[in-house]
Amino acid sequence: MTGRTVLIAGGAGYIGSHAAKSLRAAGHNPVVFDNLSTGHEHAVRWGPLVRGDIRDPHAVRSALREHRPDLVMHFAARIEVGEGERAPAEFYDNNVAGSLNLIRVMMEEGVRSLVFSSTCAIYGDPERLPLTEEMPKRPVSVYGRTKLMVEQMLEDIAHAEDFRFAALRYFNASGADPEGEIGEEHEPETHLIPNALKAAVGLGGAMRLFGNDYPTPDGTNVRDFVHVSDLADAHSLAADHLVQGGGNLQLNLGVGKGVTVLDVLRAVERAIGRPVPFEIAPRRAGDAVSLYADTTRVSSALAWRPHRSDLDTIVGSAWRFHRKSWGL
Repeated sequence: MTGRTVLIAGGAGYIGSHAAKSLRAAGHNPVVFDNLSTGHEHAVRWGPLVRGDIRDPHAVRSALREHRPDLVMHFAARIEVGEGERAPAEFYDNNVAGSLNLIRVMMEEGVRSLVFSSTCAIYGDPERLPLTEEMPKRPVSVYGRTKLMVEQMLEDIAHAEDFRFAALRYFNASGADPEGEIGEEHEPETHLIPNALKAAVGLGGAMRLFGNDYPTPDGTNVRDFVHVSDLADAHSLAADHLVQGGGNLQLNLGVGKGVTVLDVLRAVERAIGRPVPFEIAPRRAGDAVSLYADTTRVSSALAWRPHRSDLDTIVGSAWRFHRKSWGL
């Protein structure tokens, strides 16, 4: 894929902004489409920003007609799991209805390839590990259900129409741009690594660990952490695949092995030389014991390998970004 134009819905957010940087580095032309409800204008550095909402057909149509992208990457979702349980209508409106609107206008304007930001949350609590793409889809959260609905919608549309898609099911996106230009900036922040960093430098109080009695090596949950820049590279490869006429893809994106929550806290301590204060809280409803990916399919389909996703590299990159953003 040489010199393609890519419209990135949600491109001012965490993963979308890293995808824009990856595309620009590969010689392509990212155009960010974002309503800035959770994204950040200062993270839009590698192409123009078009302010708009995926639920607004006029805004989507205007952006497609002005920039004539070869394909769309779709990151524009509500993602905070607890918020989804409190306000499900908002999640279905944005994540499902918004996605349908985006896809419908794309087809009307002749843009027929989409790379979709999906999630391992569509699997729910797995029967066995590692998780393969064929395993049952039983999401336990509103967030996971909205993402699964969009995948099902994409399957049905692609079956009936001239439309191709790649649905990339992330495990735990983490870390920051190796050059420190962009990183994780959620408000409120719910992700483990930035909150552990905050706790270690005295910005957030003690970490709350939700359960230490799980059947794991140290009693805490096991998760598969993958560097956000590795995820971004996978999106570029998926875009190449679609533009070159490849078939539809539904792929896990992870490292293929898990680490515990306490492993992450120890990595934070190694990175900054300070202990991470924590307290044990009760288990959270719906938290799976362990989640990690089988990466056989993505390795075969896209020749993708994570290059920055060992735990110390992930945590070190996050620390460099947050230290600068917090003025430390």
